[in-house]
Amino acid sequence: MRGYIGGLLLSAVLAAPLVTTGCAEHHYYRVYDPYNHDYHRWDNNEVVYYNQWAVETHHDPHRDFRKLNQDDQKNYWNWRHSHGDNDHDHDHDHDHH
Repeated sequence: MRGYIGGLLLSAVLAAPLVTTGCAEHHYYRVYDPYNHDYHRWDNNEVVYYNQWAVETHHDPHRDFRKLNQDDQKNYWNWRHSHGDNDHDHDHDHDHH
């Protein structure tokens, strides 16, 4: 019985990274860019761009984008739209005027 429980615990410990890794790969949220009237999928790909912008502009790359002030967010979106493959990174908001 002790060996059976130990085996179950060992299996659970070994399987835990697989479960958490799978979840982390699909975690994202959408962020609206009010200056360009589109949505961006904030995922690992967008984080790479954000980190690049933060380093180039001397911002803290560990600071959550959503906590930046409005001017810094605007500066990021302006920078972002001049870098990378934007067609695959955002969805246009067709309801803008």
